[in-house]
Amino acid sequence: MATLGDIGVAAAINILTAIIFLLAFAILRIQPFNDRVYFPNWYLKGIRSSPLHSGALVSKFVNLDLGSYLRFLNWRPAALRMPEPELIHHAGLDSAVYLRIHLTGLKIFVPIALLAWSILVPVNWTSDGLQLAKLRNVTSSDIDKLSISNMEGGSDRFWTHLVMAYVFTFWTCYVLMKEYENVASLRLTFLQSEQRRPDQFTVLVRNVPADPDETISESVEHFFMVNHPDHYLTHQVVYDANDLADLVEKKKSMQNWLDYYQLKHIRNKDQRPRLKTGFLGLWGEKVDAIDHYIAEIEKVNKEIAEERKKVKKDDENVMPAAFVSFKTRWGAAVCAQTQQSRNPTEWLSEWAPEAREVFWSNLAIPYVSLTVRRLVMHVAFFFLTFFFMIPIAFVQSLASIEGIEKSAPFLTTLVEKDLVKSFIQGFLPGIVLKLFIIFLPSILMVMSKFEGFVSLSSLERRAAFRYYIFNLVNVFLGSIVTGSAFEQLDSFLKQSANQIPKTVGVAIPIKATFFITFIMVDGWAGVAGEILRLKPLIFFHVKNFFLVKTEKDREEAMNPGQINFHATEPRIQLYFLLGLVYAPVTPVLLPFIIIFFALAYLVFRHQIINVYNQEYESAAAFWPDVHGRVISALIISQILLMGLMSTKRAAQSTPFLIALPILTFFFHRFCKGRYESAFVRYPLQEAMIKDTLERAREPNFNLKPYLKKAYIHPVFKDDEYEDGRSEVSGSCFDDLDEECVTVPTKRQSRKTTPAVSHASRDSPISPSNV
Repeated sequence: MATLGDIGVAAAINILTAIIFLLAFAILRIQPFNDRVYFPNWYLKGIRSSPLHSGALVSKFVNLDLGSYLRFLNWRPAALRMPEPELIHHAGLDSAVYLRIHLTGLKIFVPIALLAWSILVPVNWTSDGLQLAKLRNVTSSDIDKLSISNMEGGSDRFWTHLVMAYVFTFWTCYVLMKEYENVASLRLTFLQSEQRRPDQFTVLVRNVPADPDETISESVEHFFMVNHPDHYLTHQVVYDANDLADLVEKKKSMQNWLDYYQLKHIRNKDQRPRLKTGFLGLWGEKVDAIDHYIAEIEKVNKEIAEERKKVKKDDENVMPAAFVSFKTRWGAAVCAQTQQSRNPTEWLSEWAPEAREVFWSNLAIPYVSLTVRRLVMHVAFFFLTFFFMIPIAFVQSLASIEGIEKSAPFLTTLVEKDLVKSFIQGFLPGIVLKLFIIFLPSILMVMSKFEGFVSLSSLERRAAFRYYIFNLVNVFLGSIVTGSAFEQLDSFLKQSANQIPKTVGVAIPIKATFFITFIMVDGWAGVAGEILRLKPLIFFHVKNFFLVKTEKDREEAMNPGQINFHATEPRIQLYFLLGLVYAPVTPVLLPFIIIFFALAYLVFRHQIINVYNQEYESAAAFWPDVHGRVISALIISQILLMGLMSTKRAAQSTPFLIALPILTFFFHRFCKGRYESAFVRYPLQEAMIKDTLERAREPNFNLKPYLKKAYIHPVFKDDEYEDGRSEVSGSCFDDLDEECVTVPTKRQSRKTTPAVSHASRDSPISPSNV
C-alpha cells in the first residue's frame, strides 16, 4: 500500500522526468538542424523555409543566438495564442474539437475539485472510521484519511457525500450539454463553409445484387438512372486490387533500396555496393546491389502490368460496390440517408468517406462476410480482455511489498529499504502497467481492419471504443478487484460472509493511490514525452544522413504524424472515469487529473499547430462517442458510490442515490435526440443552400470531370486508366442541364426496375414510363 511518502517519491520522479523532457524539447526545437522535426506542418504548407540554406556554416546546425536560449519557453504562449477559428482553418475541425475534450475535462473537474476540497475533504479528515473500524488486517495510509474510507458506518455525514454527488452530476451534465451544443454548431458551420470536395457529392453503395445480363457497372448505372434520374451523375465501381497494391508496395520498397545504393555509390564511386541475395542479406550469392535491384524492379514492373490488365478485364475482380456521384449535394444527401430498395439488405448506401481516408483493401471484402468477421473479432476481444487480467494481477502484486516478499523472498532485504520501498510502491506499478498496454492500440487497430471498416475514421473510432472498454474492464475494474480483493484476502477468509462487502467497501477507495501513480506516469511524463518527439527526431536524422537526396525525400523523412485518436482519446476517457468515480470518494486524486488535462491541452495544441498533419477530416464525427463515454463513466461512478455507501450502513441516504443514474440516462437520451442527428445526417436545407450558392458563384462549372476519377483506386492513378465499365456511366449527363430521357440496359430481370426491361442494349426504357 503506497503511503504519502511513496506518492511523494513517484511525484518527484515523474515531475523531474517531465521537466527534463520539456527542457530538452525547448532547446532542441530552436536548433536549425531540427527545424523540420518540430515544425513539419509549416513546411508541408510551404510557409516555412529551412534555416540550413542561409547563414554561416556553424549557424546552419547550431543556434548561436544566446537570446533565443533565454526565451526558450516562449513556445507555451505561442501555443495558446492562435484563436479557435484560425485553428480550425489551420488544422481542421477534428483537431480543434479534440482539444475541446481536454477543455471539457478542465471545465468539469476544476469546479468539482474546489467543491470537494473545501467540503468533502474536511468532512473525511475529521472522521475516525479507520480507527474505529472493527475490520482486521485492512491496510491504510494517511491519504486514506482524506477519503470516504475514514467515515464511520451509519454517520449522518454521508448526507454531505450524497448532496455533492448530485451537485457533481448536475454540473457534469450541464457542461456536457453546452459542449455538445457548441460542437454541433461548429460542425454545421464547418460543413457549410467547407470548400467543394468529392465526398460531398458521392455515396458509397454496397451489396449491389448480381444480375446475369449486366455487369456490376451497368447495374449501378441502370439503377440510379431510373431511381435518381434528376441527380445521378456518374459512378466508379470498386475493384479487388489488393494483389496489385501489394506489387506496387513491393516495387516502392525496392525503389527505396535502389536509391540507397545509388546514393552510396555516388559517395564512393571507386567501389560499387554489393549484397547477398539470401535471407535478410545474411547469406547467398554476392551480386552488384544496383544491378540486382534494377533487374528486380523491371521484373516487378512486368508483374504489375499483367496484374493491372487482369483487374481491368476480369469481371471477377469487380466487387458488388460502387462510388456513386450526384449533380448536387442535395441529391447525394437524399441517397445516403434513405433506403434504396424494398429489400433492406441490397443497395446499401452511406456517405462516401474522403478519398484520402478510404481504406481500399477493405473495400474488396465481400459484404456478406463482414458479419462473420465482426463476430470473430468480438470473441477475440473478449479473450484478449479476459487473459489480460493476468498481467494486471502481476502489476497489482508490485504495489504490495508483502506480495513481492511472498513471491520473491530473496528480495526481502532490498525491498525493505525506505527509498526502494517508495520507488516500488509509488512508481513501479504505474510504469509497468504503461509498458504492458503500450502495444494494445496497435493490436486493436489490426482487429478493426480485419472487421472490414472502409474508412480511417471508422477504423479509429472502433479501435478507440474497444480500447475504452479494455481500460474500463482491466485498468480500472481489474486493478480494483485484483488489488483490493487480493490485498484483503486474509480478512475475507477469517470473517463471516456478511462482513466481506464491508471490507470491499473500505478497501476500494484505497486503490486511489495506485491510480495516482499511473496518472503521473502516463499523464504527466507520457504527455511531456509526446512533445519531445524522440523517435521521429532519431529517425529523421538517420534517414536524412543515409537516404535523403532530394527535397521530396526530405519531406517524406519528416514524418509529422497525426493525432492517434484510437490511442489518445480512450486515455482521456479513463481520466474522466477516474475523476468522476473518485470525486466523491477520494478527492485527493482530482488535482493530478487537472494537471494532466492542462498539460495535455498545452502540449497537443502546440503539436496540432506546428507538427501534426491529419490524414483525414471527419468534421468532429467522433463527438457523440466522446459524450457517450463520459455519460457511461458518470453512471458507473454513481452505481459504485451506491454500492460503497451501502457498505457503510448509510441506509437513510443511500436510497436517494437511485435517482441519479436514472436522471443521467434520460439526460443522455435528451442529448442524443437533440444533437446527435447533426453528426450522422446532413440537413437537406443546408445542402440546398450550399448548392444554390455554388451555382450562383460558378454557373458554368462542369462537375463531372471533377468527380469522375476522384475515387479510382490509388494503384491506377499513375496509369492512363480508362475504365470501360464506367465510361457509359453518366453518358446522358455530359451537359448538366440536359435532361436524360433514356436508360440503356441489358437487364431482363424486373427486381429493381418497375418497367419492362429489354435484352438489347439498343432498346432503351424511358423513365417517364416508369
